Formats: sequence, C-alpha cells, structure tokens
Amino acid sequence: MESNTTTTVKGLVGLGNPLLDISANVTQKVLEQYDLKLDNAILAEEHHKPLYTQLLAQSDVECVAGGATLNSIRVAQWMLKEKAPHKTSFFGCIGEDEYGKELTNCAEKDGVQVHYLKDAETETGTCAVCIKDTERSLVANLGAANKFKVEHLEDVKSQEIIDNAQVFYSAGFHLTVCPDAMVRLGKHCAEENKIFCMNLSAPFLMEFFHESMNRVLPYTDFVFGNEGEAAGFGKMKGWGEDLKVIALKLSQLPKESGAHPRVVVFTQGKDPTIVACHGKVLTFDTPTVDIKDIVDSNGAGDAFVGGFLSQLMQEKELAKCIEAGIWAAQVIIQQSGCTFPETCDYSSI
Repeated sequence: MESNTTTTVKGLVGLGNPLLDISANVTQKVLEQYDLKLDNAILAEEHHKPLYTQLLAQSDVECVAGGATLNSIRVAQWMLKEKAPHKTSFFGCIGEDEYGKELTNCAEKDGVQVHYLKDAETETGTCAVCIKDTERSLVANLGAANKFKVEHLEDVKSQEIIDNAQVFYSAGFHLTVCPDAMVRLGKHCAEENKIFCMNLSAPFLMEFFHESMNRVLPYTDFVFGNEGEAAGFGKMKGWGEDLKVIALKLSQLPKESGAHPRVVVFTQGKDPTIVACHGKVLTFDTPTVDIKDIVDSNGAGDAFVGGFLSQLMQEKELAKCIEAGIWAAQVIIQQSGCTFPETCDYSSI
C-alpha cells in the first residue's frame, strides 16, 4: 500500500529491556581488564560492576536511552514521525529512579508510547557501551529490566496497546528475562494474523538460552541477526558455517502460523545482507560509507531493524524494507550512540 494516509500505517509494539546506555571510548587495556570483546554483548557479572563508575568518570561519557528493542522502536518512530506520529509503543520494566525518568522522557520525546512496569526496589538497568575504533562491546546490567512479568501484558492499558497493534518486535535479549511474555505476544500474533519479529541479538543467547529461544521461534514471522549471531545459531543447530544455508534452514523451521512465511534477515556490516524466504536466498548490496564518516557502530543493528520495521508497518515490499534498514543503519553509524538527526529525510517515506 502506498497511500499517504496515516491509516495505512500499522501500529508497532516493542517488548524488551529498557537500559540507560553509558557510552565512552576505551583503550585496549580496559577491554582486557574486563575481558571484553569488540562487536559483542554480554550480561554483567560481579567483576564488571566497577566498569560503570569508570566510564561515568570519563570526560567523553554520554548517557542515552537505550536497550536494543527500544532503540529499534525509537528509530522506526523517527522514520515515521511526519507521516504517522505516535504509532509505536514499548513494554519493559524500570526502577523508580532518575534513570527511569530519563528513559521515559527520552522515549516519549521520540514519540514512543511507553507502558513500563515499575519496580520500586530495583534500580533502572544500565548498559556500558565501550567504544574502540568505531566498534563496541556492550555489558548490560539489567537491573529492573530483569523484573518484567508476563502479567503486565494483561492489564487494561496493555491490552489496548496490544489490540491496536499489528507488528510486534522483541530482541533476543528478553529471552533472559521473560520468555513467557514473548510467547504470549507470539501466540496473539498467530491467533490474530499479526506479525511477530525477533532478533537473535547475541551469540551467548544461542549457547545458554537456546531452550527459551526454541520456545519462541515457532511464533516468529521475521528473524534478524548479524553474521556473528547467525554463525552462533548455525553452530547451535549443527548446520555448518555457510550463512546462506543457515538462513534458509532457519526460515524453514516449524511455524505456528501459516499466514506468513518466515523471513530471515542476516546483516553483515558492509557486506551484502542475506535474506531467506519461500525456499530461496537473496542478497542485497550495502552502499559504502566512507570510513572517516563513521563515528560509532553502536546501534547499527538496532537501527537496521527500526528502518526495516518502519516500512513493514506500511506493508511495503521486502526490498523496500531492506533498503530502509540499510539507510537507517548508515545514518546511525555517523552519530554518537543510537541517536539520529531531528528530521528524517529518507526519500521513500
């Protein structure tokens, strides 16, 4: 549908871990001190706790509302702001503290309706974003985000948000928190002919949370991941290392709803994006961004999903969704953190 009326834009709901990103440049020594790898994401352990204070003490530190799912929802709304304001919503859990207020204010400023579960006894989650040479290592201290309960989806406001949406998205990170909530939304989509999307998000999820992932996968209509996550999924399933084979086999796994074929999308940075659907594998080239223009790769994957979803909400064809995802990712890597210009000039909006 190509109509310019707002009624053609479907509502989008995100379920995830709202985190305040604490972002700063680090040296190789800091990465080694905390046993961190670039282009990777992990959950914080006790020995990571001093890292947050260390980053906050740096002069270049930036605090930005984040969490993978919320980032994607914010980008999708940014790309739709002029055409369809306030078409996105987000579920998660925060503490009753200043970081929680900041997360709420930032999301609402970006046009996202948030309906948070609040935990008075736990501080709002944070994520250390350690940047070195435009790459990043993420260390998430989930805090209150870890206290989300599936029952929150049953209250009156949540039900209204769910009923009014057609597209649902959750990063795989929520598998460590409340897979029951992901299954709840997945079942709703299967029963109501709606669309449920998930991101593989990080290799450790395939290694340590594969049972939860296998519970959610049958409900997925779209599955996203980067090359490292795709390789991790292939390793978990024993499918070898060919990402095209992995994408195709993942697209053909059993599915609860027959209304939509599963689409698998694997990004590879500057290399072509791999897409598997209908028993076929396609590739989409990625335009080159001059290395001197890249400020921070943090958020590129989240932005890709946000751009993709902004077109999926308009029922655009797959190629347009991919195009918008690549465009959004390339905008975000020229910013610091998952931030974006005031206005969106994507030509297909």
